Amino acid sequence: MFPAAGAGTQTHRRHNLNSSWVVFLVQPILIWKGHARSMCNRLSFQFNFVRLTRDAKATSAIEFAMLSPLFILILLGMVAYGIYFGASHSVQQIAADAARIALSGLDQTERQTLVTAFIRNNAAGYPFIDPQKLTVTAEDNAADPDQFVVAVQYDARELPIWDLLPALPLPGTTIARRSTIRIGGI
Repeated sequence: MFPAAGAGTQTHRRHNLNSSWVVFLVQPILIWKGHARSMCNRLSFQFNFVRLTRDAKATSAIEFAMLSPLFILILLGMVAYGIYFGASHSVQQIAADAARIALSGLDQTERQTLVTAFIRNNAAGYPFIDPQKLTVTAEDNAADPDQFVVAVQYDARELPIWDLLPALPLPGTTIARRSTIRIGGI
């Protein structure tokens, strides 16, 4: 801070002063200016902070930042549940269509063959359904021999609903639907 004894010329970084006595006089003033400048910056920050707490211009941006994660979570939940409900509807539609196809069969074996061929050829056309994960049983109703029952089960573990929060109440991982149709008309 002070010049060393016998130091003939020193170079000050800001002013390039060559005389040591001038550095001795000017340096405390420069230090005081820097201290005063930092105090002014602190007062300016405090004033700006108080002014910002009373300013209402950015309230909508703050509200958006606080509520947007909740809205995005709700939106993703609706999409995931919508996909599950779509897959559930597709499984029911497959069971109903397979039962209608089974009407053209003459006996239980032919009806089972028709249902299996229908599932193999058409299941990929239903939304959200992977034909490899379908399990189909087609048989005459044990209680009423005039009715034919097609039961379809779908393994829904690959649907995106299972990636949501684990604390949410979720439906079962297997979607099971049945369709019964009367054989031989009304």
